[in-house]
Amino acid sequence: MSRSRRTAALFLLIAVVLSAQGLKPGPQVLTFLSSIDDSDQPYGLYLPKDYDAAKKYPLVISLHGAYSNHRLNLRRVFGMGNLMSEADAEATRYFPRFPDVDYIVASPLARGTLGYQGIPEKDVYDVLADVKQRFSIDDDRIYLTGLSMGGGGTLWMGLTRPDIWAAIAAVCPMVPDSTIELAPNALNLPVRLFHGAADPVVPVSESRMWKQRLTQLDTKVEYTEYSYVRHNSWDYAYKAAQIFDWFGQFRRNRHPDRVRFVTEHYKYDRAYWVRIDSMTPGTLASIDAQFTAPNRISVKTDALDGFSLQLAGHPKYSAKRPLQVVIDGAPVAIRRGPLSFDRTPAGWKQKLAVPPPDAKRPGLEGPISEAVSNRHIYVYGTADSPGADDLRVRRELAEQAAAWDSERVRLLLTFRVLADKDVKPSDMAENDVVLLGTAETNSVIAQIAARLPVELNAGAADYGLLYVYPNGTHYVLINSGLPWWTGSQNLRGPAFKYLPVGYVILKQAKDFLLFRGSIETSVVSGTFDRNWKLPPTAATAMLATHAVRVKPAMEAFDGSPSPPERGPLPAKTAIRPRTKQ
Repeated sequence: MSRSRRTAALFLLIAVVLSAQGLKPGPQVLTFLSSIDDSDQPYGLYLPKDYDAAKKYPLVISLHGAYSNHRLNLRRVFGMGNLMSEADAEATRYFPRFPDVDYIVASPLARGTLGYQGIPEKDVYDVLADVKQRFSIDDDRIYLTGLSMGGGGTLWMGLTRPDIWAAIAAVCPMVPDSTIELAPNALNLPVRLFHGAADPVVPVSESRMWKQRLTQLDTKVEYTEYSYVRHNSWDYAYKAAQIFDWFGQFRRNRHPDRVRFVTEHYKYDRAYWVRIDSMTPGTLASIDAQFTAPNRISVKTDALDGFSLQLAGHPKYSAKRPLQVVIDGAPVAIRRGPLSFDRTPAGWKQKLAVPPPDAKRPGLEGPISEAVSNRHIYVYGTADSPGADDLRVRRELAEQAAAWDSERVRLLLTFRVLADKDVKPSDMAENDVVLLGTAETNSVIAQIAARLPVELNAGAADYGLLYVYPNGTHYVLINSGLPWWTGSQNLRGPAFKYLPVGYVILKQAKDFLLFRGSIETSVVSGTFDRNWKLPPTAATAMLATHAVRVKPAMEAFDGSPSPPERGPLPAKTAIRPRTKQ
């Protein structure tokens, strides 16, 4: 090792030792600073007895269920659940004596009951980064587990980024929609499932279905079902801290011979030695790449336009020998340079596939939920000099949009609410922005109106228009007319039982949505194409309402006359809901 590398290693060791000073062994609570809202966010931590910074430790990330928290969950993963007749609130107040295990364990709060997509998902990865910065972690022994909502989060996070984890264990998992489509990604990821046969909250059929699907895909999966057990199967799955013994069997395989990966989003664009470079966001793309012999790779793709192979360090690859690559049955000539491949009209070629400048790309691909998955602000309009009553209504609507809490759910999460006149250039440069109103009422919308694809016509007070669109390196989320949560009190479904209603609507939406009277009455919804253009069928449906103006580039395709030019917008109907929210 060179002198400079020895010095760097010494400084790293000193930093790790200093970070652990003052922390006692056993259960405790730490915090990290979130870039989402500049807040300190807590997570439960277990530090092994006689922690030694010179030693690499396995790490377990444990995800709590709905209406639970980081402290209670840390107890449960060690098999230290509530005492007889002890309420969750009582059990949260203290840590009992934990069994001694030679693992570091972290349990994120992840804002509370918000699932594990978007902001909570980022929180989990922020906790992972914080723990790795503070302590000496073995990157090949990082495990993920969770119960109920956290069990669903375990499957979602395990399958979207399978190469981070050595193994995952999901207990009575309440799984987010569309996660089952990602089941092929578990090829190199051992999975353990637990469920109570009498579970009244999450039907046992869910885990049975997952077991069947993973088995069909040749995944290493184990399933334990508890007869007569209801929605507390974690009491059995985690009993006597036995989950740590199961995790201890596995180490991450950094260089598997075969990588099978499916994704709908650039946000999840890689696994092991495969990276997705070009695809159509919102459409499930897949790749199956396999070493058939040393320096010989066979690749099968579907709905995919570009990918790269990152083979450095793989035991079956040598840069000193010729490489043979067959893609979708056809051999590809390989020359020196990066192993990137682009689907051309003439077939696959060795070339980096780069999305066009105005196309969807990593960080700017939608859907609507991505505009509220990172740092963002809410902006209401004052451009048309509204009266005091209308100004109050607009401000209150923006505050309601920014308040993700509900009667049952209290979240450790806050967002800024601003009037358009108070928005600074730095606000637009540093945040995604939720804009309420129209170009006539909101000056920020007016500033970017020429680049936006659609707008609500004047007087269309009975409609709500919601869509996400790129603005520089950030998103804008436009909500004109009725707020997106109008009529949401009547919505039903599993997610609405435990997540904030307004957030669920955003989470389930695609790129755009036009509704009339109530969010229940959708006129048209869908996804912009890969170049952020409105599909012709969606444009036709919008134009037929005479409530929306589609910009000229999209108006001429069907021969329909352009809607009337917008006139003055009635101030009292611009963004006021039909019923009091």
